[in-house]
Amino acid sequence: MSTTTVSEQLKTLAKDLRKDYPRSPRETLGGYVIAGRMLDKCRAVLNGTNGEYHFNCPLDRMFFDFAGIDADEFKAFVATGASDAAVGEWIKQHARQKERLDVVKWNNQHRYSTIKELPDNLQLFMEDYIAEVVPPGKVVYHWFDVYDFEEKRL
Repeated sequence: MSTTTVSEQLKTLAKDLRKDYPRSPRETLGGYVIAGRMLDKCRAVLNGTNGEYHFNCPLDRMFFDFAGIDADEFKAFVATGASDAAVGEWIKQHARQKERLDVVKWNNQHRYSTIKELPDNLQLFMEDYIAEVVPPGKVVYHWFDVYDFEEKRL
């Protein structure tokens, strides 16, 4: 069980993911795709309003592993009630990846990955997940499309 103290400011920033969706994984924060969505889920978990969403899931792990950021340290900073801008700056300061081109290439790799390019465990997961959440007749061109279909952005 986490001993992280949640600030009152965080409570005002946290989305209620039982009623709303986190950001698209395509949106950037601190220059990284996935990070804004991860922040929304982290705030909601800390606030107890995450619903079916999880923080530090395989999608979040892709960001943490690439950026070299510890999930617990990120969560502790978020719990202070830091704004999106402050979290974006914190990411830039703590990320192992400092070269913009490396980050842009990583972003594009994820923005434009197809299901067949995902690790085996995610391909297995997506096989059933796509059938569950993507409307009939819609085509998934890129991995992030699945989230955007499910959350009615596409």
